[in-house]
Amino acid sequence: MRIVKGDITKLAVDAIVNAANQLMLGGGGVDGAIHRAAGKELFNACLKVPEARPGVRCPTGEARITPGFKLPAKFVIHTVGPVYRDGQHGEPEKLANCYRNSLALAAENGCKSIAFPCISTGVYGYPIEDAAKIAVRETEAFLKTHDIDVVFCCFLEYDARIFEKLLQGVK
Repeated sequence: MRIVKGDITKLAVDAIVNAANQLMLGGGGVDGAIHRAAGKELFNACLKVPEARPGVRCPTGEARITPGFKLPAKFVIHTVGPVYRDGQHGEPEKLANCYRNSLALAAENGCKSIAFPCISTGVYGYPIEDAAKIAVRETEAFLKTHDIDVVFCCFLEYDARIFEKLLQGVK
């Protein structure tokens, strides 16, 4: 596990994770940046993902995979993090599922490297300190049985420092 501060759309990894919404058709934040960088082909590929229920291609906590198109990454793994209310409405388990399911999908598709953004910490309001603990815990558990290079790509310096502190305790 390592931290990179910067733009996830520039990383040359097998898969980048998109903090998507349930429609998977782009939005704000990292979702919009990934869609812009990948090109309209990503939007078209997402349209082809079957709906789990009306208006929902990827339910919260689950993950879906598409090609990366114009990105350096071969794949985009779309996952939908929970909207944070107070941490008492299943948010920690839903966020943990985002990491578990994204990592499993990467492994199933032969990925040797994956980059995660800070899932749910933007407009979804998840406190970065709590979200980072879940991300590191779930990734550490996955790496006990899988060999994959995991990058936590933090756009904000503050977020990168939170992850750095947590990873110091892991090494």
